[in-house]
Amino acid sequence: MMRLGIPIEAAYLLILTCLIFFAAIATGYGQWASSRAASIQQQQRIRIVNSRVRSSWWLIGIFAVAFWLGQGALLVVFAFISFFLLREFIALTPTHYTDHWALVIAFYVAIPVQYLLIAYEQYLFFTIFIPVYLFLLLPVVMAASHDTDRYLERVAKVQWGIMLAIFCVSHAPAISLLDFNRFSSNGPLMLVYFLMMVFFADLFAVLMSSILGGRPLQSNPNKTVKGTLAGSAMTLLCGLALFWLTPFRLWQAGLMTLAIIIAALMGDLVISSVKKSLGASYRSAEDDVYITRGVLERMAPLTFAAPVFYHLIVIFFMN
Repeated sequence: MMRLGIPIEAAYLLILTCLIFFAAIATGYGQWASSRAASIQQQQRIRIVNSRVRSSWWLIGIFAVAFWLGQGALLVVFAFISFFLLREFIALTPTHYTDHWALVIAFYVAIPVQYLLIAYEQYLFFTIFIPVYLFLLLPVVMAASHDTDRYLERVAKVQWGIMLAIFCVSHAPAISLLDFNRFSSNGPLMLVYFLMMVFFADLFAVLMSSILGGRPLQSNPNKTVKGTLAGSAMTLLCGLALFWLTPFRLWQAGLMTLAIIIAALMGDLVISSVKKSLGASYRSAEDDVYITRGVLERMAPLTFAAPVFYHLIVIFFMN
């Protein structure tokens, strides 16, 4: 039973119904707003809103997987997300042919080992496998090729890609395996809560930016200062309204949601800077708007928010 006396199964169905309802409304709004957008900049921002709305159906899919297909299927889903995220990062990052074995280890050893450690609830090893053992191994493997051309830069890029795509992302499904029974909640519900807050923070920011306009953010001109502040406030209200899904008190839910929002903004800032430095963003001569694409941009808020949220829970609620 939930803390409000609602059975967990009923809570799942309630949240799923609400997600589908709001996703359908947002899809309809996006189509309507696209037909009414006047300026090129407004059209661009509405396109971004529509892309975020389409992502909401992926959130609903992950929600369904977490509930009906079990934890194993959920880990497989996130393992594939890590694979495609790392593939995009490596595609943007110049590497040498001598880095072949390091990339083989990254894709075909690091990903399965990291998610198997989570599956077998080896939480200590899951948090140190990549930042300790793998990060010590990869420089040795790359040095063994005796290719010293831009060696440090190549090692750093591969390690940073692994950190973002595998280590950070893997913290999201790890949330679903934590034991919240004594708080009248459970792991999959906490994962859904976390994903909703990350998704709402990004969606509301671009949605309110398209409505309110204002000065664009330097890191992402598709969002504005007013839109980001308004979107963050709306996300905070959602986090407070859904506190009954969590082991948190009302004020704790507010602080946790605020931590997710701040971490998501930092992830968006960093990934935007990474993509621009790698030439993955370009400036349109017509509307002076940066246009970005791909899994890396869509998953940027989650990469920073997942480890922050996971470790805050472990520190304050699991001990």
